[in-house]
Amino acid sequence: MTQTPQVPQDHPGLAEVRNFRDVGGLPTVDGRRVRSGLLFRSGHLAHATAEDAAFLAGLGLHTVFDFRNAADIKLEGPDITLPGVRHVNIPLTDPADGAEFWAMVRDGALDELRAALGDGKAAGRMTETYRHIITTRTEDHSRVLHDLAEGSVPALMHCAAGKDRAGLSVAVTLLALGVERDAIEADYLKSNDPHHRYKLRRSDHSTAGMPPEVAELLAPLFGAHADYLAAAYDTIERTWGSTESYLGDGLKLAAATRERLRDRFLV
Repeated sequence: MTQTPQVPQDHPGLAEVRNFRDVGGLPTVDGRRVRSGLLFRSGHLAHATAEDAAFLAGLGLHTVFDFRNAADIKLEGPDITLPGVRHVNIPLTDPADGAEFWAMVRDGALDELRAALGDGKAAGRMTETYRHIITTRTEDHSRVLHDLAEGSVPALMHCAAGKDRAGLSVAVTLLALGVERDAIEADYLKSNDPHHRYKLRRSDHSTAGMPPEVAELLAPLFGAHADYLAAAYDTIERTWGSTESYLGDGLKLAAATRERLRDRFLV
């Protein structure tokens, strides 16, 4: 296997790429660990500085999987181009889908936000999206896993914030590798660290500060919560009966493909 660069798991020094980390080192149920330098996750790359781009280029990436949809890309812009790196856009459902919703968030429109997110609606929106992605995007996740098995590594998975769509895609990948669920959850929850948080760019029509009630209404959308990941696991069990059936029948991972994945990613 081609030697991959050794990088720290956490790199808070990136200026305009949020939530970046290497998932290397996570333990599997059979005592192995994920190899460092092969699978990274982050928020979008649209605003990466020249220094950020140089760091990313130094990772030796083969593929960037971008799970943003057209509304995300219109709002934030396309990813920067990393020379020699394959860019694959696989739009997944956004819990805060739609340009109109994001305009409401950026403008701090309190009445509209109360109606859309108050009384537990925000958390419910998140949970339902996680369930929806698991049941409707098996073909997309299967594509990603087969790409990885065939050698599209090192890889970076990202969405807008790097928390939900990328977080769930990373979790599915780690399930296929046999990583312990507690370790998957711990990595997922790292998105709550202050330097990992999504940077909301307010519109010119908004007030300078975000009122406390607006921040409270948005908190379920901007936070990583174990309940969201648990909803995904529960959906797997309800739909396929077990993780093994999900991997085999849902994601169409043959035993040989899983073995290639494990040989490639685990030490």
